[in-house]
Amino acid sequence: MGPHPAVAAIRLAVRRVLHDVLNHHCVQDRHDAPLVLVACSGGADSMALASALAFEAPKLGVRAGGVTIDHGLQEGSDLRAAEVALRLRALKLDPVDVVGVEVGRAGGPEAAARDARYAALDAAADRHGASAVLLGHTRDDQAETVLLGLARGSGIRSLSGMAATTGTNGRYRRPFLDVDRQTARTACLIQALPVWDDPHNTDPAYTRSRLRHEGLPALEKCLGKGVVEALARTARLSRDDADALDSWAADAAATVRDDAGTLDVAGLFALPAAVRRRVLRRAVVAAGSPAGSLFARHIEEVDRLITAWRGQGAINLPGRVGVRRQGGRLVIRQG
Repeated sequence: MGPHPAVAAIRLAVRRVLHDVLNHHCVQDRHDAPLVLVACSGGADSMALASALAFEAPKLGVRAGGVTIDHGLQEGSDLRAAEVALRLRALKLDPVDVVGVEVGRAGGPEAAARDARYAALDAAADRHGASAVLLGHTRDDQAETVLLGLARGSGIRSLSGMAATTGTNGRYRRPFLDVDRQTARTACLIQALPVWDDPHNTDPAYTRSRLRHEGLPALEKCLGKGVVEALARTARLSRDDADALDSWAADAAATVRDDAGTLDVAGLFALPAAVRRRVLRRAVVAAGSPAGSLFARHIEEVDRLITAWRGQGAINLPGRVGVRRQGGRLVIRQG
């Protein structure tokens, strides 16, 4: 008799990712086997991911370890992080790191915690020479991300949600983007894996928490079941379109930029709007404007320097980046 369907689903998702890691890693001997780390908070999603990694990795000749991050945002968070590390070691993961981080304030509490977390994961992966870091984002997380992008009005890239592979050299992998949250929780229950439910996930002070517990249920009540699956499908389709437009914009940027880094207004005007705005966004981010603080309305203001020029002055963007039109060129400078 095979494993429970929920357990089989999470293992299959992880097995596919490990096969891909192996395909991009030249193994000379067992000491050269790639190391894959799982980022584990102790919640159901990441514990299910850790258990699947622990089961599949030895069968494929992959070394498996784990990292848990102590954000220091709740009393006793250090003790919980130590408990998670014990659970990971009980699954025979090695190495297992507990990393404490200091969460700043830039971009709001959720963004600041995310930035601190990824910086710590990057450092852990570099320290151990890991080939990949697995993240436990599920299909439900993807649906929430799409809705948040829609609410911000940030365009098709935001609607594309989270990619299955991101980071330098494809470091970050998300095996569960086609797995729903309930499947992960059921897998933990079947395997008697203890899980910790972060109170932040139900705190209405956080936007994602309100969306999870109020927004999505309201949509399902109004539109019927299948909203999460439809939003995840929208993410996949949007990502294909966004990738194609980004590639076009990358080629177009080289044709409108001069050696001094300024952009030719006439060349920009001739581009389709979707491509032109991508060129502009790339340019202002390269000049020092933080991508996470740059919204569609910012790019629209810069775009009007090209399409609706009335002698307006410089546009001030996040990161102290200024954009002005001067002699048929767009000048983008920080400071």
